[in-house]
Amino acid sequence: MKTDELQRLLEDMTLEEKAEQLVQLHGGFFGDVGTITGPAAEFSMDADQPYRTGSVLGEAGAEHLRDLQDRMMAKQPHGIPALFMADVIHGYKTAFPVPIAIGSGFDAELAEEIASLAAEEAAAAGVHVTFSPMVDLVRDSRWGRCMESTGEDPYLNSLMAKALVKGFQGDDVSKPGKVAACVKHFAAYGAPVAGRDYNVTEICEHTLFEDYLKPYRAAVEAGVKLVMTAFNTIDRKPCTTNKRLLRDVLRGDMGFDGVVISDYNAIGETLNHGSSYDKADAAKKALEAGCDIDMMSDCYLGSVVRLIREGELDEKLLDEAVWRVLVLKNELGLFENPYKDGSPENEKRVIFSERHRELGRRAGAETAVLLKNNGILPLGDSGKIAVVGELTQDTRIVGSWSIFADTSKTVTLKNALCEVVPNGKFVFVGNDDPTDEEMAEIGVCDAVILAVGENEIPTGESMSVADISLNKAHLRLFERVMSCNKNTVVLVFGGRPLAIPEIAEKAPAIVEAWLPGTLGCLGIADILFGKKNPCGRLSMSIPYCSGQLPISYSQFMTGRPKPKTDGFVRYVSNYMDVPNHPLYPFGYGLSYGEAKYSPVRLSADVLKKGGVITASVDVTNDGGMEMKEAVQLYIRDVKGSVVRPVRELKGLKTVRLMPHETKTVSFEIDEPMLRFYDADMNFVSEPGEFVLWIGHDSGTENGRGFRVEG
Repeated sequence: MKTDELQRLLEDMTLEEKAEQLVQLHGGFFGDVGTITGPAAEFSMDADQPYRTGSVLGEAGAEHLRDLQDRMMAKQPHGIPALFMADVIHGYKTAFPVPIAIGSGFDAELAEEIASLAAEEAAAAGVHVTFSPMVDLVRDSRWGRCMESTGEDPYLNSLMAKALVKGFQGDDVSKPGKVAACVKHFAAYGAPVAGRDYNVTEICEHTLFEDYLKPYRAAVEAGVKLVMTAFNTIDRKPCTTNKRLLRDVLRGDMGFDGVVISDYNAIGETLNHGSSYDKADAAKKALEAGCDIDMMSDCYLGSVVRLIREGELDEKLLDEAVWRVLVLKNELGLFENPYKDGSPENEKRVIFSERHRELGRRAGAETAVLLKNNGILPLGDSGKIAVVGELTQDTRIVGSWSIFADTSKTVTLKNALCEVVPNGKFVFVGNDDPTDEEMAEIGVCDAVILAVGENEIPTGESMSVADISLNKAHLRLFERVMSCNKNTVVLVFGGRPLAIPEIAEKAPAIVEAWLPGTLGCLGIADILFGKKNPCGRLSMSIPYCSGQLPISYSQFMTGRPKPKTDGFVRYVSNYMDVPNHPLYPFGYGLSYGEAKYSPVRLSADVLKKGGVITASVDVTNDGGMEMKEAVQLYIRDVKGSVVRPVRELKGLKTVRLMPHETKTVSFEIDEPMLRFYDADMNFVSEPGEFVLWIGHDSGTENGRGFRVEG
């Protein structure tokens, strides 16, 4: 539809029609035509009104959505098509590894490919919008939704945000196989107080702008079509009614001109926050703040028209919000084809296609992280191997937000091992409390693969915990297995980093498997038996214990920093009982063989105004297998007008190296890379001394100093 036609449509709509375009309902509202369903009765809606609303939440399936679209357009006075939105977080029917694992791939191209294939399946099923990517920075693994984030670092999350948006939307969201992306949750939802979901967020302005807002800004720069508000507060105001956050920062500073949608009943929940007096007050504040769509509350539905007619709300605000919704529908091409790509033929063609299955397997291999290896890995396929633990046969390792995935299609670790090593001599003990007879058989095997951690049930939304230690049953199982067979490889499943100090101390090999999706266990089996070289890197630090949380590699210097020495030191900032640093740091991960780095070379020791310094290293594959290496650049601003992090990730390049091959990897450092928010919240760089490091992870000491002129 042309712009002038869209404008005439808006002008011809009644107040009631406009308000209904800003309401999103879930599928429970859509029963038989003429019937008032339970939810509709609770919202005081007549039988037809749900069909006149602008968008539907959480429904999928081509035939189902084509039928629902027909019914909704028939009831809509202007025949405006509905938007169908759903949580396609890391895949639709074919589930890929969870986002915390995708971040651990340290590869933006891999992330884009995953999002692109997820979009293909979702679009074929009639979905128009996905509530992804979630780019909330996460540094506290007590929070259950860590599994939805790509990690703890602003730079990495920004790379992933851009890649995922591009994968979902492509260059033209109306094209076949593409869906509109919705970045969430704006803002700083990943920093709830005490790691408790739906809690408030207490965060200073510098930390908000310096760390937490950067990935959202990256998504906006990538052209994301929607932004979802967060449940939490910023500056003690709920995000959904926070005018400064949504209008000044998101729309003003970041330049976002797309649709803002609330999270589930977030406008209504401002009453619980105590910041809105009633639903009408909440609706007024949310619309004035710039929230366009009210997801699953009746605040807009029951109040907006009355507020405008009584002169309490400017109709211009309503028109602006409706216009953005209509523009999105037009960009998707829904006025010409209200079903977009949704068809049974498309579903049959793309869902679980060979291309998707291959990527699911490869992603499982490239996102798993080898944490420890004393030489036991890779395993040989001629010995007798015990495979122990309930998780080895669990189909619920796909991920808690794979709501459309068919778990009957999940390739379990047991099935993956049998497929990858068809002639393997495996002894499967699929329980967490083996009998004495089973333990005796485990004891005579050449090696053991032990699966511990969590399936998808204890992670995800609302699944916050106070203690991230490995559960006692699995720790007990580990001790029993190790007592009878020291050649034990431990696989840790889960959607968040778990504290595993006992396993780190005793196990000869550890693999962080995350929640690998429908086919990811095939990739993990490829790693275990040397078909693939592990290349994953931690997108989130693994702590020693819950007491270290929140934790991040990019901490700040204190007035009393701990000297580089082991053990407790009195009157400096440290713990008496555990180290300050994590068990495994951000960016860490091993391969079979070692990537050796030359000392850093700089093209100049001084960065002049308007100039560039090139920093280079030679990276050599010292092993006997092809290697994929994530080369990481970190920079520290030694002195500043505000306290600066001890180091920050500022560059990432992935190289593939054949055995004993050497490649030169270079990064260009310019003045914009060094900018930060100064004492007066100006985004600037400052002259002075800097240090940069290029290496394998955030702990690398392969560095050089340089100076920046004013």
